[in-house]
Amino acid sequence: MAGVFGFAQRFWQIVSPPTGPPKNPDALKFGILGAANIAPPAIIVPAQQHGDVIIQAVAARNKDRAAAFAKKHGIPQVFDSYDALLADPSIDCVFIPLPNGLHYEWALKALAAGKHVLCEKPSVSNTTEAELLFRHPILQNADSPVMLEAFHYRFHPAWTVFTSFLDRPNIAHAKVNMMIPKVIIGDNNIRWEYSLAGGALMDLCYTSSVLRGVFGKEPEECTSCEVKTQPEPQQLCDNTFDATWKFPGGATAEMHGTLVGSIAQMINGGLVCEVMHRPTVVADDSLPADQEKVRTRKVRTNNFLFPTLYHRIDVEDTFVIRKKTAGGEGTGELIKTWKTKESKKAYTFGEGGFEGESQPYWLTYRYQLDAFVDRIRGRNIPTGAWVDGEDSIKTMKMIDMAYGKCGLPLRPTSSFRLA
Repeated sequence: MAGVFGFAQRFWQIVSPPTGPPKNPDALKFGILGAANIAPPAIIVPAQQHGDVIIQAVAARNKDRAAAFAKKHGIPQVFDSYDALLADPSIDCVFIPLPNGLHYEWALKALAAGKHVLCEKPSVSNTTEAELLFRHPILQNADSPVMLEAFHYRFHPAWTVFTSFLDRPNIAHAKVNMMIPKVIIGDNNIRWEYSLAGGALMDLCYTSSVLRGVFGKEPEECTSCEVKTQPEPQQLCDNTFDATWKFPGGATAEMHGTLVGSIAQMINGGLVCEVMHRPTVVADDSLPADQEKVRTRKVRTNNFLFPTLYHRIDVEDTFVIRKKTAGGEGTGELIKTWKTKESKKAYTFGEGGFEGESQPYWLTYRYQLDAFVDRIRGRNIPTGAWVDGEDSIKTMKMIDMAYGKCGLPLRPTSSFRLA
């Protein structure tokens, strides 16, 4: 009953959040490039609850659309163009929710204008663009603007708690599933535009990011990748993928994703990451010298992408006490075996064991916004979570490896370069 009540309370506060604090005199002013549907949950609503953030302006290619968007969301300024917004010296930060294929160009332009940039994922279209952007001289100075790829799930304390149960050197296998219902995406969507870097491997790049976060290492090889593609003329865009990977030390991984799934698929294991470990000898001083204790661990997180609604981290350990062999190897007689199970949840920093202000109804986007502002202000981030440029480059490399394996072309590279 407590779980049901907690969910109901969080859900109510998500859809009807309490009035936010007064804005600080020097609050950071954000401009939004494009009147995108993702902007309200990703930046506008979190900003309403943040005293150090003001959503000041929006620009769209269609000014009427931008004006309607601004009126709906209480945004004071509307610009005729993205360039005009970037030229305004009062704008401190820019949120970029444009189609994937436009991220590289407008992120560079925003950085060149001295703006901090929060860019929707995937950060760019391919590895070439990632290296050009994140290794650009404009980002290499101590006083460079802050640039963040919006892998928002990483900033929620639930993700940090999940990874705290991983014994990375002893991971044997990991798998991640991400199923998005077709009814959400539809057939006429920019995600199916190859020229705009569309495709499921791109849009569901969370799967690549999650596996990299699980192992803390880069894959050695994409061992297989099968995709289903959209019908012509969108046949260069994948809508479903199944990929397998080889990681250092003989570890393996698999990732499954679709943008044309069902609601039932999403509910039943559609946002899950599961990690299996190798049998590992663990210390136990209570055992006699000729015995040893071996643990095999499985860790599973449910709903890693939207943990505020509901999540659960399950840790299952199988223990074995066995005789040591004469050579000291643990292949001897089995003496005892048992299992332990525990479940964890962390909706706030406090529940995760971190210091910092937070509320159970905060979405991953709010935690992300806090981290972005803290980075700009030079403050510590409670969980230590961040996505730096090299991290973003490596995620794009993984996506490109999968495209190379399945036979689809890499998403096209922009011809834009800063003068």
